[in-house]
Amino acid sequence: MSLSSHIAELRRKHENLSEQVESAQRSPGVDDLTIADMKKQKLRLKEEIERLSHA
Repeated sequence: MSLSSHIAELRRKHENLSEQVESAQRSPGVDDLTIADMKKQKLRLKEEIERLSHA
């Protein structure tokens, strides 16, 4: 897998997580811990994308 395709895949995962977080925040049945975990995953993906983009 090339670097650019890897970054594209990470961006896709980040976007998917963004949609999941937004959906979870609108859903009353989802607890705050789950939302916080998804946000942490999103941040790790974003940091990895930044790191690879500037490598």
